[in-house]
Amino acid sequence: MPSNQCAQCSERAPILAHLGKRTQIHAMTSAHTTFRAAFGGMATPVAIAVLTAMLSAPVAESGAQSSIAPPGTFRDPDRLAKLTRAMPAVDSVMRTFMTRSRVPGIAYGVIVDGKLLHVAAHGVRDVPRNAPADTSTVFRIASMTKSFTALAILQLRDAGKLSLDDPAEKYVPELKTLRYSTSDAPRITVRHLMSHAAGFPEDNPWGDQQLSASEADLSRLMREGIPFSNVPGVAYEYSNFGFAILGRIVVNVGGMPYARYIREKVLLPLGMTSTTMETAQVPEIRRARGYRLQDGQWLEEPALADGSFGAMGGMLTSSADLSRWVALLLGAWPARDGAEHPVLKRSSLREMQQVWRGAGATASFANGAVSLNSGGYAYGLRVSQNCMFNHIVAHSGGLPGYGSQMRWLPEYGVGIIALGNLTYTGWGGPIDQAFDVLQRAGALEPRVIQPAPVLVSTQQQVTRLVQRWDRALADSIAAMNLYLDESAPRRAAAIQKLVDAAGGECAPDGPLVAENALRGLWKLKCRTGALRIGITLAPTTPARVQQFVVMPMPVNEQVRLAPACRQ
Repeated sequence: MPSNQCAQCSERAPILAHLGKRTQIHAMTSAHTTFRAAFGGMATPVAIAVLTAMLSAPVAESGAQSSIAPPGTFRDPDRLAKLTRAMPAVDSVMRTFMTRSRVPGIAYGVIVDGKLLHVAAHGVRDVPRNAPADTSTVFRIASMTKSFTALAILQLRDAGKLSLDDPAEKYVPELKTLRYSTSDAPRITVRHLMSHAAGFPEDNPWGDQQLSASEADLSRLMREGIPFSNVPGVAYEYSNFGFAILGRIVVNVGGMPYARYIREKVLLPLGMTSTTMETAQVPEIRRARGYRLQDGQWLEEPALADGSFGAMGGMLTSSADLSRWVALLLGAWPARDGAEHPVLKRSSLREMQQVWRGAGATASFANGAVSLNSGGYAYGLRVSQNCMFNHIVAHSGGLPGYGSQMRWLPEYGVGIIALGNLTYTGWGGPIDQAFDVLQRAGALEPRVIQPAPVLVSTQQQVTRLVQRWDRALADSIAAMNLYLDESAPRRAAAIQKLVDAAGGECAPDGPLVAENALRGLWKLKCRTGALRIGITLAPTTPARVQQFVVMPMPVNEQVRLAPACRQ
């Protein structure tokens, strides 16, 4: 985890909540419109129909009053070139890791804006034959398979074939006889299974050895009963068994074997032709054999067959194929108009990548700073935040003979994948280092949030209001709550006091910084000082100012969004 100079980390709160001691300036108006019908005083059916249509019609937003913001954008025109120039340093990180960790062979890639920017492979896929690994070499990715299972469930949900809040037993009859730990325990839902909240005990050592279990074995295990470590819905606990049950739901609701469903509905539409659930389907000249390191020697691990637990960790893929998967998930950002991907719509892809079950936080201390990593489980993916990045999506995979990880930053449009053929190859450190390399090179830049037109126009009006208070202007832009909080004359006086203290003659200095479509802040530079202005618009059409904050700020500073970690 990168270290930052911060005393604590937390999820970013609204920017206006972190302005410190401040003078709040508010303005308000309460606009009432009266509709009078001129139908000769007669309540005819036609008149009633016209009135109903007029009163129920949505208020159109257009031009400067529109609350619809354009998608976020990257401002640095040299961003892609900077990323490209950093690739040799990423290569160095990966090669050093392979050598120090004695991984026989590795393959990795960097995905940017939905495209594979860089891919490389080093070492060997087959130790006795000294056969080199290349970018088409196929590795087992173990638990990274879970994200494919989650996407299949969302496909079925979007098709109207299931609900995430349905009891899982609706689709898996064997669960109907499950004995819960308490009489008040809720029935396990599909969502519980998707987010590791079913209450099953953590089962990584046991689950790894279940991949080849038959469908009959899975049914028998469910009928025999599954013990609970928690009641469903109250805690995170990683469950391979839970994802095997999700695989059964795909089979029963999708109407075909899991491997066939994933191939036809996910892999082939994405062009992932090298990806499979069965080791025997991988050409010998492309398969990375798995190894463990014992007494300084690489010993080959036996290949695990595919079975009913494959939905939790049975997939094999190449770096080129896996990059397509990450590109699909990264491509859900930013939210925008336009055609949807045939595999899954963007809103559902984004839904996959939100925390649905918190998993606590960890703190570390390095280089004189405390850093925090917090997050939880999404749907087949892990989501976290640290002092450097607000939204990190990732998943690792580990089985005897293999270790892999995929990680990406939705706000930055950049992802990294890495595959190795050593038992539980630990990719966390080198991927951290690779992102550090990209950041030091100035190649990591988040999308700049774009304000809605109504926020831009209101900023201009608020600026004029601060420069010279005008009650009519204040009334025209204010939401109904502001004068209720404090009277307009008191707020006008407070504004003038701040302007006078800054020397007057205030003018905009720098851009409007938007936290979202309807909240932003900016700087006014005055003759001897400076003011920070922040506004939040109300959830009304048209959007009006519900919060209006003015406070002094250093002349030599610019406004910016609050960092993830603050002292």
